[in-house]
Amino acid sequence: MKTIHIVLIILVVVVVGVVISTISDSSTYVTFAEAAKRPDKEFHVIGTLSPGKELIYDAENNPNEFIFYMLDQDGAERKIVYRNAKPQDFERSEQVVIIGLVVNDTVFEAKSLLLKCPSKYNDENKPEKFGEKQFGSQK
Repeated sequence: MKTIHIVLIILVVVVVGVVISTISDSSTYVTFAEAAKRPDKEFHVIGTLSPGKELIYDAENNPNEFIFYMLDQDGAERKIVYRNAKPQDFERSEQVVIIGLVVNDTVFEAKSLLLKCPSKYNDENKPEKFGEKQFGSQK
């Protein structure tokens, strides 16, 4: 066998290994119920903050623990423990994506958070079209 054939075979094996590892490592969005079925695996759960539930964060005593309650897409509620500082403007977020593991039937431990904050360009704050108010309509 020629050297070029050996190099090509090794290259193909490496590429196949990379593809398989990225596919098996990729995570999907699930509900709390689906995540509870596999507590050893890390999942992405998307949801909203539970209305009326308090956010627990004490920066002086324990700056690396933030606790809140979240509803998933099915409406199931879980206590979320995030072992890091509370993100700025967390209360204003429209949606929260948590990445982490199920601890038990009531607690999910988030390793990281992604927040979707409200757009500053909603209908009431929408910028005007150029020339409408500044210079008046020209018809």
